[in-house]
Amino acid sequence: MSIFFKKKKKVLTSTNVTERRNTNLKVLMFPWLAYGHISPFLNLAKKLADKGFLIRVCSTPISLESIGKEIPEKYSASIKIVELHLPKLPQLLAPHCHTTNDLPPNLDHIVQKALKFSKPNFSKILENLKPDLVIYDILLQWAEVVANEHNIPSIKFITCGAAIFSYFFNSLRKPEVEFPFPDIYPKESELVKWGEMSAKFAKEKDPDDVDPFAKGSMQFMLMSTSRIIEAKYIDYLSELSNWKVIPVGLPIKDPMTNDADDVELIHWLEKKDENSTVFVNFGSEHLLTKEDMEEIAFGLEFSNVNFIWVVRFSKGEEQNLEEVLPQGFLERIGERGKVLDKWEQKSRILNHTSIGGFISYCDWSSVIKCLDFGVPMIAMPIYLDQPMNTRLMVELGVAVEIVRDDESKIHREEIAQVLESVIRGKIGGNMRTKVKDISKNLKSIRGEEMDGAAEELIQLCKNSIKIKIM
Repeated sequence: MSIFFKKKKKVLTSTNVTERRNTNLKVLMFPWLAYGHISPFLNLAKKLADKGFLIRVCSTPISLESIGKEIPEKYSASIKIVELHLPKLPQLLAPHCHTTNDLPPNLDHIVQKALKFSKPNFSKILENLKPDLVIYDILLQWAEVVANEHNIPSIKFITCGAAIFSYFFNSLRKPEVEFPFPDIYPKESELVKWGEMSAKFAKEKDPDDVDPFAKGSMQFMLMSTSRIIEAKYIDYLSELSNWKVIPVGLPIKDPMTNDADDVELIHWLEKKDENSTVFVNFGSEHLLTKEDMEEIAFGLEFSNVNFIWVVRFSKGEEQNLEEVLPQGFLERIGERGKVLDKWEQKSRILNHTSIGGFISYCDWSSVIKCLDFGVPMIAMPIYLDQPMNTRLMVELGVAVEIVRDDESKIHREEIAQVLESVIRGKIGGNMRTKVKDISKNLKSIRGEEMDGAAEELIQLCKNSIKIKIM
């Protein structure tokens, strides 16, 4: 059946709409300024481009430097970047700080404020590009208001998991309803931290700030997760919110190729037995305290397992490893461990057969990589979604948590014991079996989930086209 709409005597048939949806539907993507958020957006962009969408990724110039490197040549025509320039105001951060990478978490609210000041510039971008759809980060909820002003449909993209999001939605929107999944819970110390953060955000909130849990004009949300690991949480969130939650699958990256600088590290890994080595990497957005660094160092030493440890410092800060690590540590570990003070590709290392475990904060980006490459996690969560991600991974049987005491401290003895059990014990073997099965299942359903998300977005754009033309 043909579809007819009146506008300047122009007739569109269903065939016309089908051709457009498969060739030139335009989507503007607007991620939050953190790599852990940008990466899922880019993964989605590539998959939508494969379906015929034309994608524009909007971000600040400093973030676009890294985004451009992540877009393969084959997508150069279908995925392009759009610069969003923030206003030059004395109270805001310098341009090189318009990203959360290497920026202390306590300054995130200033980045948020700087972005909100860019609303006029974002509005001009929408006016010029006239996209069929805006996909925005839930941390940038105001983008939906701007899109509505241009009569452009928009949909939020949640780059965390369904377990943590459903827990907070439950506690904030329906606190009288008990969360039905006891394995996902915050500890008392974590509740205190979240309370302090909530109070701080409330104090800094502007009158015109949009509630990130607001329903908005579209009762849909995209989520960087999969039904393989979070089906019950996805279903519960849909029931609780009356939104249609669309999982887009977990990003799965091809292993990085090795360059000349990596030869020594890879050669070292090749000498290690299968599953005999742990990779220690806590990212760049939350640096280890001196106390945590010392406990981890002694834990690695006492465990007697092989390890690669990427030690991070604040951007621009140069420190001598021998000065920040326990005295004599590097000499005592000898060839059993590699301590690096430069950034290393997680994917390249985690994909190596000698890696049998990954120590991290258990942020969602690290969770995704571990599930992708089938590597168990040793989790040391601190804040935000990390503790709840940890509980989810423990529930799935692919992680062990290093439990902090009442004063939020970790202890070298427990670290050593957990490392030994994961690398040499039966518990580690069971975890590796489970995580490899999950990895295999994730990859098998990846195309199906992505196809489903693309069809939902095509239909959303198609409906919008009808409304605009009528």
